[in-house]
Amino acid sequence: MDRLTPAQRRKNMQHVRNKNSLIELKLRRALWHAGFRYRKNLRSVFGCPDIVFLRLKIAVFCDSEFWHGFDWENRKHDFKSRQDFWIPKIERNMARDREVNERLSAEGWTVIRFFGKQILRNVDECVRVIAETIAARKLEMKR
Repeated sequence: MDRLTPAQRRKNMQHVRNKNSLIELKLRRALWHAGFRYRKNLRSVFGCPDIVFLRLKIAVFCDSEFWHGFDWENRKHDFKSRQDFWIPKIERNMARDREVNERLSAEGWTVIRFFGKQILRNVDECVRVIAETIAARKLEMKR
């Protein structure tokens, strides 16, 4: 049973950000301080990645655990109310993530996905992964 009224739940859900979230801001700030320049939430790229290195064709997504189904097989049974709504919704988000990854890969993009806890706990590791990907991509392009 939901503890909030439908009006309260609606207000809460309206405030869930799809861009400029805490995890996205933290990663972008760290990348900027490391000297990397990027585009953000570029709609011309399929899937509208959170961070885009356009010339190198690298797309970075910052996914929250709830909306993108982190540890889904264990967590999908945690829903106490409206399971008929939430389980298909989260599973559709996960399927869309796979579709975006496949299409971008087919178009020659490198896709990097981080969950929020990865970014919050170890942003330096995330920056390192992106830096290595950028270096590898630059080498590829020189050939």
